[in-house]
Amino acid sequence: MLRRLSVQWQPLLLATVSPLLAVLAALLVGALLMGIAGANPVQAYAALFQESLLTYFGFGNTLTKMTPLLLAGLGVLVALRAGLFNLGGEGQIYLGGLGSLLVGLYLQGMPGWIHLPLTLLGGFALGGLWGAIAGYLKVARGLNEVLTTLLLNYVAQNLVGYLVNGPLIEPGAPSPYSPLVAETARLPKFLPQSQAHMGIFLGLALALLLLTIFSVTTLGYQVDAVGQNPIAARYAGIPVKRTLVGAMAVSGGLAGLAGSAEVIGLKYRLFENFAGGYGFDAIAIALLSRGSPLAVVLTAFFFGALRSGANVMQRSAGVPVTIVSAIQGLTLLFIAISLALEFKARAAPPSKSTQSTAAAPP
Repeated sequence: MLRRLSVQWQPLLLATVSPLLAVLAALLVGALLMGIAGANPVQAYAALFQESLLTYFGFGNTLTKMTPLLLAGLGVLVALRAGLFNLGGEGQIYLGGLGSLLVGLYLQGMPGWIHLPLTLLGGFALGGLWGAIAGYLKVARGLNEVLTTLLLNYVAQNLVGYLVNGPLIEPGAPSPYSPLVAETARLPKFLPQSQAHMGIFLGLALALLLLTIFSVTTLGYQVDAVGQNPIAARYAGIPVKRTLVGAMAVSGGLAGLAGSAEVIGLKYRLFENFAGGYGFDAIAIALLSRGSPLAVVLTAFFFGALRSGANVMQRSAGVPVTIVSAIQGLTLLFIAISLALEFKARAAPPSKSTQSTAAAPP
């Protein structure tokens, strides 16, 4: 009986333990890199997490950096649940920021309770459109979404770069950036004298919404069915192509909201390279979450803390900020290794002892 239970719970145990081991392994290798660089890893990690978690402004900064990571991570997760790999979060962040800027800049004279939702909707719409392009090319032309989303990143980045250097540039600006959005289109701050804004609550609400959709609704079941076996889903009457395009649109829209949060919650204007790699970090966050929206919240918080404390770690322990990027990359590497090992274990035929245990009566 105990053996059969262990077999049944083994996948859940692996899904829970593997991400934790990947993070731990990345931190250990990061400590080794700090030692090679001549720094004290204990002092460096203490400075990093003390600043990002235990100080008022550091915690506010952690929440600020967590917001785009959470929103973009949820977007990548939606695509993963549908069996798609969205590498275009970075480009969708750029388009989302552009959409919110246009609404916040050119729609004036309305109250904030109307203007702010419209501004967020503008970011969701342009980000969703950018994601839907990749989804359409996949179902209509058979183009792999990994390639198209990756290439669309460069198109989006250069499009925003052109606009803030030309039609949208602030008159007389010393460097490329747009004019400020209207005050009615800005996300309010919720920690006084810090940069933490209400976008974090938008991300948390969307995480709960996705958890509900994937847990109890027919729509969530359809997305999961298409992601696990599109052929069987088609035989079951599920519109596979429409589901794939819709999933990519929602995925892009959520990443677009990450761009919206950066523009109307933090900077209030559009800069040339404002995405800052959030879209690529979101891929690691979604993979670490193993399909759970609540796990995306925890992972985004961890990555936000790493980004928040990186500069203090450099000042306190003399560790370069790039070590944090290395830790994030190592986390992705180790989670990929754990996934490969899991797939290999599942593909292996069951042992005779396992077969006899599963066949035995309770």
